Amino acid sequence: MTKTFLNCVLGLMLVVMLGHTGAAMANVSMLKTWSFDHPTYLHDHPFATKHLLVQVSEGDPARWKVALNMTQQVLIYFGQDNLQIVVVAFGPGLKMLLKGSPVATFIQSLNAEGVEFDACHNTMQAMAKDGHLPELVPQAVIVPAGAGRIMQLEQHGFDYIKP
Repeated sequence: MTKTFLNCVLGLMLVVMLGHTGAAMANVSMLKTWSFDHPTYLHDHPFATKHLLVQVSEGDPARWKVALNMTQQVLIYFGQDNLQIVVVAFGPGLKMLLKGSPVATFIQSLNAEGVEFDACHNTMQAMAKDGHLPELVPQAVIVPAGAGRIMQLEQHGFDYIKP
């Protein structure tokens, strides 16, 4: 499958999920489609000449705000059409992407500007209570492993920042 086709499928899944109301909404997941050699993304950035990966692995909301502010400033500097940004959260940093997070509105705003937010499934499993995975903000995309996603994106030309 081509990258464009997979992006269309992921986008369609998101549109369908956003159209549902009532029951809890499921997050887009890359668990079944994961391929290290062929990364897929929630947002298509066909004209992006720069690619940025932001790691969030600390549980401090002040650090989350620093990471999100930096993400926003880089996006403003380079322009939404010229830059693709993926924020990968794992370990204690996954709390940033939990439902009710103090930065949920900021995440929603950046997502609307094309920033992708990836949530580590391994961390979600470690945080599970009574077999139930933690509930994420709707903008989060579930990836098999945060560290694996970071390696994948670096392998495919993303610049790495851990604020």
